[in-house]
Amino acid sequence: MTPVAIALEKHAFRPRERTVATFAGMTASTFVYDSGIEAVRLTTPRGHLVILPFFGQMIWDAVFDGVDLTMDNMFSMPRPADVIVGTYGCFAFHSGLLRNGCPSPEDDHPLHGEMPCAPLDAAGLACGEDAEGPYMAVTGHREYVMGFGAHYMARPRVVLRPGSTLFDIMMSVENLSGDPMDLMYMCHVNFAFCEGARIIQPAPFDARHTVVRTAVPGHVRTTPEYLSFIDRLARDPGAMEVLDEPARYTPEQVFYIRDPGTGADGRTALMMRRREGDAFHIAYDTATFPHTVRWVLVNRDQKVCAFALPSTCEPEGYLAEREKGYVRTLPAGGTAAFAVRLGYLDAQAAEAAATHIRAL
Repeated sequence: MTPVAIALEKHAFRPRERTVATFAGMTASTFVYDSGIEAVRLTTPRGHLVILPFFGQMIWDAVFDGVDLTMDNMFSMPRPADVIVGTYGCFAFHSGLLRNGCPSPEDDHPLHGEMPCAPLDAAGLACGEDAEGPYMAVTGHREYVMGFGAHYMARPRVVLRPGSTLFDIMMSVENLSGDPMDLMYMCHVNFAFCEGARIIQPAPFDARHTVVRTAVPGHVRTTPEYLSFIDRLARDPGAMEVLDEPARYTPEQVFYIRDPGTGADGRTALMMRRREGDAFHIAYDTATFPHTVRWVLVNRDQKVCAFALPSTCEPEGYLAEREKGYVRTLPAGGTAAFAVRLGYLDAQAAEAAATHIRAL
């Protein structure tokens, strides 16, 4: 069928939630938070997503089968901000696109770049059917243009299907400039920290494949004990396979998963299996996402296990990543497309997924 597109207009959003579209058992409704930020709720019989269509097109909330997938945080609602730390309570955001990661003192970019809180020029809903069946999507675009600098078009998209607890986060970036542009992109997914959960990955928990970040960024307050623990962890990262000691993640711990196994289609997958037997899951193509980052933080205010952050680079800031050769170049007129499938699996689906991951 031909997809049906519905333009979303800011002036039509109201504090009271109202339904604007129904399709194939799915519902889209709109509302405005007390902070003034517009939101779209996509609802299926299995759960819902809350997406901020004009505010970086973040996913603020994700719940399936009654399980909240989102990190514990200090924010009761999204708040207007220019940088992501001003509203760090979302389930997922687009990190990049010209710069990414934690800036060093010599870098001049904000944490995780210009895209996380960027205002979108337009947003919409799309309802249609493809080879996988019916879907409902939130779409949008943002033109970034800077005199004597970069000029690109970003097109984010979130796709949800009626019978699934997995969904797709997509980003397309087109270089509209006459010159090549730097490209650094990470799909930053902030899953909830689940004490006692086990990380299942297609790579050994050894020092070559699960690499501990030993260079501590400036925003992390360290102690001699913390630095000593990082050194021990670097030698034996297997201690982090099971999340049974939350105190180990204050301050944060960051890992790089190197050379994860893939299927014949080039895709890899990772999972955090909870004590209850169900799981959080993520899968993507390693050709477009050659790096996988893990970030875990547990303190009194925030609890997060971003067990797999698909990325084109590592998160040490522009200058460090350029030195490593990890900053991608997008040629004039070129387009880069990214897609991640992620979400929740019940216990039966989690068992099948675990078998698949271990076989990669």
